[in-house]
Amino acid sequence: MPDRQSTATHCPYCALQCGTHLRHSDGVTTVQPSDFPTNQGGLCTKGWTAPSLLDTASRLRSPLVRGPDGELAPSDWDTALDVVSDRIARIRDEHGPDAVGVFGGGGLTNEKAYLLGKFARVALGTSQIDYNGRFCMSSAAVAGTAAFGVDRGLPFPVTDLGQAETILLAGANPAETMPPLMRHLSRAKLIVIDPRRTRTAESAALHLQPVPGTDLALALGLLHLTVTEGLLDKDYLAERTTGFEDAWERALSWWPERVERVTGVPVAEQREAVHMLGAAERAYVLTGRGAEQHSKGTDTVAAFIDLALALGLPGREGSGYGCLTGQSNGQGGRELGQKADQLPGYRSITDPEARARIAEVWGVAPEALPGPGRSAYELFDALGTAGGPRALLVFDSNPAVSAPRSDRVTERLASLDLLVVADFVPSETAQLADVVLPVTQWAEEEGTMTNLEGRVLRRRRLLSPPPEVRSDLDILHGLAVRLGEPGHRFPTEPREVFAELRRATMGGKADYSGITYDRLDAGEALHWPCPLLPESRAPHPGTPRLFLDRFAHPDGRARFAAVDHRAPAETTDDAYPLYATTGRVLAQYQTGAQTRRVPELNEAVPEPFVEIHPDTAERAGLRHDDRAAVISARGRTVARVRLDGSLRTDTVFLPFHFPGDGRANLITNTVLDPQSKMPEFKVCAVRIEPISEPA
Repeated sequence: MPDRQSTATHCPYCALQCGTHLRHSDGVTTVQPSDFPTNQGGLCTKGWTAPSLLDTASRLRSPLVRGPDGELAPSDWDTALDVVSDRIARIRDEHGPDAVGVFGGGGLTNEKAYLLGKFARVALGTSQIDYNGRFCMSSAAVAGTAAFGVDRGLPFPVTDLGQAETILLAGANPAETMPPLMRHLSRAKLIVIDPRRTRTAESAALHLQPVPGTDLALALGLLHLTVTEGLLDKDYLAERTTGFEDAWERALSWWPERVERVTGVPVAEQREAVHMLGAAERAYVLTGRGAEQHSKGTDTVAAFIDLALALGLPGREGSGYGCLTGQSNGQGGRELGQKADQLPGYRSITDPEARARIAEVWGVAPEALPGPGRSAYELFDALGTAGGPRALLVFDSNPAVSAPRSDRVTERLASLDLLVVADFVPSETAQLADVVLPVTQWAEEEGTMTNLEGRVLRRRRLLSPPPEVRSDLDILHGLAVRLGEPGHRFPTEPREVFAELRRATMGGKADYSGITYDRLDAGEALHWPCPLLPESRAPHPGTPRLFLDRFAHPDGRARFAAVDHRAPAETTDDAYPLYATTGRVLAQYQTGAQTRRVPELNEAVPEPFVEIHPDTAERAGLRHDDRAAVISARGRTVARVRLDGSLRTDTVFLPFHFPGDGRANLITNTVLDPQSKMPEFKVCAVRIEPISEPA
């Protein structure tokens, strides 16, 4: 395919998937925002600087293989793929198929995510596959599926938010994580729940500032007040829901004064929040990572869904519940088969009917498909141990920085017989690898993405990749053939993969079968489910708004969840008297492997920092700009002190974008939510101490 001079595509970063127009002229690539519905002509600083990644000096441009001297050295593709396939074959022969693991990413296109899941289960025969979305939206996915019968980040278009009167944001900071979304929130009165006074909280009509780890108690308290203040939508409950009485029995004991004692949120502010929601004709409850990244994240999201159901919001045009998906293809990445327990179409891997359907599409016997594997942290924790994987293939992820207790994860990665990393920059995980495979970037490939509202989008190629760089699809094909698979089973053309993906998702909850490249290229807005209809009928228009007539459970009703508050896995004590919470900043993204290579972004936030209240800093002997050690029971991270008088005195905040001894995840807790397997990123007990500047 020849290079284009210009093309319409989408930003490579968050799940808002802002529309962009790329142009390449005189060796320079530039970007302009398009008037796409999600961004309406806007871009954040990351989107504006995204072309800088295309020719970053540290770009991986040839395969690397670690030699006998322990150093990574350039190699040719045949040698690199032969090394990988030979070692995989030997490990499988000696230890079985589950001795090889696969870890994917939420930035892969739908085609790559689909083929990666197929490769793991067919070419490798392993159950050991998961992806980094486990650390992102997994709690909301479990809670949403239980409540509504299906999980889609936003079951309505983003543009619907622009007409809202009141929006509650629980643990979300879109002013920094996806700034163009704020264009849709400017009309509404915002209620922001966050221990920090973030940029989003600064624009809120009401900021509720709970103790970290107490969001669930606050949600139960808001439900309690919804009932006792007479705001319950009884007709909606009777017609469209089930299970309210059991949920109310749990919330009954969370009277406002008790909630204030546990969360620190004043009674008056609790009442104001529920009346703002109850009085609005158009209202939304939205959750983000702050509510979800807990050992009780599923229950916390369920409690906020209960609040939305009690007010009669979901399934009503102009109101609803939604989750703000983080990664660029976090939605498509999980519904197409990267998760340990899922097959394409959002099918359960333990469902015999689903297994038979996918096996038919893949041309294998249903019994040949493995069962569910380990979730992300469980997978990392098992690496190199007896019964755990001895080889790992990583695509589009950097767990050496992103995983909780990252020193433990780094040790496990180093213990492997084989670590293979496919990336376009030398991430911290790639630097540990035995084989590094350079892959195409966003502007060098064709494919589709699915944004936070379930809308399937076209990613279009502008440029050819460097000569020795290959697509992930080419890599999967090359490895599969070397492992004995027929080449046609692993296509390398995105359109061909998408055609198979359509067949595989047909009849599933996330049904893509009626979506085609031609329809997308013609400008149609297609949200899944979009089933394939008989040729005698007009094509299905897609489903921008779910649940308007019924929810996805067999009886058509939404389910309340009977949940109760419990303390975080770790609370403060004399040795660790502060709560640490982690999150993002505007100029960086995920582990920073990309954004730290963009000069403008790195200059804005060049090093790790810790926000701390001035009074807390004074007690610790710290001043602004000092270097400090933040220490938990698991480890120690180093950061520059920033004083913030709006922060709770019992809380410190660290961004998680930085490597080395500045990794916030050196201290985070590995305790998992029992349902979603989400680690408790958002709260752990720490102390903070001054450290001397290096000479």
